[in-house]
Amino acid sequence: MSAQPQGNAPAVAHGAAGVIAARAKGAAAEGPDEAAIINDMLSGYLLLVLGCISATLVIWRLSTGLSRYIRHVSCLTNDTQTYFARAGSKWSWFKKNVQYSPIFSKRHNREFQLSSAINVGTLPTRLQLVFLLGYFSTNVAFCVMGIDFSKPVAASATVFINRTGTLAVANMIPLFLMAGRNNPLLYLLGISFDTFNLLHRWLGRIVALEALAHTLGYLYRTAATKGWSVAFEGIFKSSFLIYGFVATASFVVIAIQASSVFRHAFYEIFKILHICLAIASVVGLYYHLGPKGFPQIKYLYPVMVLWAFDRTARFLRVAYYNFGSGGGKALVEALPGGSTRVTVTMARPWFFKPSQHAYLYFPSVSLWQSHPFSVAWSEEADSPSGEKLPMDRRDILAMKKTTVSFILRGRTGMTGNLYEKAASCIDGKLVTRCLVEGPYGGMHQMHSYGTVMLFAGGVGITQAVPHVRDLVIAYSNGMAATRKVILVWTIQSPEHLEWIRPWMTEVLGMEKRREVLRIMLFVSRPRSTKEIHSPSSTVQMFPGRPNIDTLLAREMEDQVGHMGVSVCGPGALSDEVRRAVRNKQYNGAIDFVEEAFSW
Repeated sequence: MSAQPQGNAPAVAHGAAGVIAARAKGAAAEGPDEAAIINDMLSGYLLLVLGCISATLVIWRLSTGLSRYIRHVSCLTNDTQTYFARAGSKWSWFKKNVQYSPIFSKRHNREFQLSSAINVGTLPTRLQLVFLLGYFSTNVAFCVMGIDFSKPVAASATVFINRTGTLAVANMIPLFLMAGRNNPLLYLLGISFDTFNLLHRWLGRIVALEALAHTLGYLYRTAATKGWSVAFEGIFKSSFLIYGFVATASFVVIAIQASSVFRHAFYEIFKILHICLAIASVVGLYYHLGPKGFPQIKYLYPVMVLWAFDRTARFLRVAYYNFGSGGGKALVEALPGGSTRVTVTMARPWFFKPSQHAYLYFPSVSLWQSHPFSVAWSEEADSPSGEKLPMDRRDILAMKKTTVSFILRGRTGMTGNLYEKAASCIDGKLVTRCLVEGPYGGMHQMHSYGTVMLFAGGVGITQAVPHVRDLVIAYSNGMAATRKVILVWTIQSPEHLEWIRPWMTEVLGMEKRREVLRIMLFVSRPRSTKEIHSPSSTVQMFPGRPNIDTLLAREMEDQVGHMGVSVCGPGALSDEVRRAVRNKQYNGAIDFVEEAFSW
């Protein structure tokens, strides 16, 4: 995930805050129509805040994309690229202290684990924290802005109830947008799904808190005159209140069961329950708002459209790439270290790019579950059917069979069950049905960098291998600025080399590979020193773990052009690489890309 400037939410709304506060003070006295106008204005400003931040990020993405394109074209025939290797002091400061910075010194992607079964999640980056605190503070301020709580409960509580309810429904628009796999903002803003997932979780908590405040405000208003028993009993005497209570209860339960502890411990159950509760909340709100014609229903319609769009797009992706022409058949191979290599035959050509991922469904293992995995390899082979010669481009494409491959580390749930089924078969190979939903991602391409360092830990190698192949081919064809590619892969045992052996054999046999590619393998738990041997000067093996600072400093001494550093692996490795890149910002031009899937 490459951190991007995300703005300060309160700053966007600050100019209008005084005007709204002045109008809001008299809303209760002037009647419900004025209060409704104020609530709509506040909801509109919340969405405007997000719109302004999005527009800023679009400009950021366009400017950085243009910069990369100019650098790429300028360096195609430039072997030194000295100009692009220089670091600007202001830009280096921004990247070190803002763009790539964790909240504190180093920790960001490494999870906080109280035990092997209790995981309490990760920390956001400094920029993400600023946005989250700003947006949360803006919501709190808007919930109470201009309300005179010294007035009778009936007046002040009514304004508060309507205000919190309106803001909760309005916030559901970005909440559901950020949850979608086909979120158009992913590509427009250049923000990773992992970041949107983080924002989705925190927006969900804001919606849950506002819905809870809305319900408690109603109960308090009723209890102030009739008592708490009457207030609670009244909820179940009206369908209007029952549906509202269902929506609030759904939000609160989602907020609890979506916490990191429950999400990691019972992910399969969490996912199904999460979808069911989200549906219940939308249905409850629809029947809470619709029959009485409340104006807040206008915010719920986009929510339903976004959810329907994402589900339809997902179904179409699955149908297009998997149904017909022998698609959807997978070869599952049990590998050392409890991992599996899954090779799926697609029904139609897949235009593959490095850093893409897809969601895999195994109906025979887990009917409804899908999980994201990096695409490690993709190949096309001719598969002629009959003796008919191809007459046009459509016929030629129909003769191509695309296979995509993944490495799945066996853990609990689906991946563990899949490994056990494959390991129990003859030769450790299983042929089964697999549906691939994708491709997604592919935003981080490395052709514009003169020097590329790819760090991988364990199955994180699946993100690095496509970049290696892509860069070697591009270098050989004179289509990349890249002159040096360094792959650093940390594994626990030499047996894990089997995960990618067929693909790396092909890469090592490519034209001009020795001119551009060096591979360093670090074995953290070798059984003996005899296992550690380097095949050549460009493929070296070492015991222990890599010293990221030392490796990065060594490559920067002979840096060619702008350096791009990518990492995919355990959180501790990602944090270590991030820290090293931040510390080297003043030594040369260097960018950082983190590929991660948080769940």
